[in-house]
Amino acid sequence: MQQTKTTGGQKLVAIGGGTGLSTLLAGLKRLVGKTEEELWIESLSAIVTVSDDGGSSGRLRDELQMLPPGDIRNCMIALSEDSTLLSRLFRYRFRGDGELGGHSFGNLFLAALTEVTGDFTEAIRLSSEVLASKGHIYPATISDVHLAAELEDGTVVRGETQISASKAPIRRLLLEPEQCLPLPQALRAIRVADIITVGPGSLYTSILPNLLVSQVARVIGQTRATKIFVNNLMTQPGETDGYSAREHLETIKKYAPEIHFDFVIVNNRRINSEQAERYAAEGAYQIGIDDNQIDEALDQTTEIVYADLLYDGEKVRHNSDRLAQVVLDCRKQAMNTVHV
Repeated sequence: MQQTKTTGGQKLVAIGGGTGLSTLLAGLKRLVGKTEEELWIESLSAIVTVSDDGGSSGRLRDELQMLPPGDIRNCMIALSEDSTLLSRLFRYRFRGDGELGGHSFGNLFLAALTEVTGDFTEAIRLSSEVLASKGHIYPATISDVHLAAELEDGTVVRGETQISASKAPIRRLLLEPEQCLPLPQALRAIRVADIITVGPGSLYTSILPNLLVSQVARVIGQTRATKIFVNNLMTQPGETDGYSAREHLETIKKYAPEIHFDFVIVNNRRINSEQAERYAAEGAYQIGIDDNQIDEALDQTTEIVYADLLYDGEKVRHNSDRLAQVVLDCRKQAMNTVHV
């Protein structure tokens, strides 16, 4: 019997989009290069969906024929030093009803740098350097890709905004074009990763679009990395109405059967009554707490990890630092497994 060594730097790849991914990255960045810890992050990469078609990102996408920068910008900010003026500047959103109204400075910066360099991925790299980001950010694809969904009533809706706004359950999600090419750097990061996280984030519009990109799910499935699924805290109106933690995981398995998760992380603290009432008014409900059937969606080699992951604030969010530590604890547990 031989026990694997449990110390050292880890290469981590986080996959997703939206608020969920940036929340996780904000916690993970604090563990980058902390060599005094038993387990620390040597390199951190984020693979981000680029199917957004709403708000400032959607406007820039239509006007400049570029990939939507919004989720990329949020990840760059999450990985930057929070106290810097540049980080605050990238968060700034212009007011007013004119052409600048509603645009984020960070989005405009990425758009301008893309025009100057002629390369969106180079613009991301240079912007990350400006922000002193503690990680690499890769779009899942550089193809001009859009989301489409066939609903249970047979209707087909196109675009992330329309999918999120639809009320009928989603029967099938697809990318248009279906055979969009992955970014080679993203695949390379996945292949050498020690840890791969999927989620949290909007199931159909932030997580699955990455896994539907050609080769991504297959390459994740082929790696020897510890694979971790981070469950959402709440259902999302118009997208995952009535979904349990089990149904979130089953949906991932439906679209990416190649991926076997070693761990599934689930929050086990209830939100307070005021939060529950406020979110219920919007059609959102907490998941995971009363889901006694989640293990039915798992095989015997997948472990559910329950932890108090709530951020102590008005909004229901993951606590960045706690979630990041649980992710590393999962890796530590996997490395400490005794092999015969």
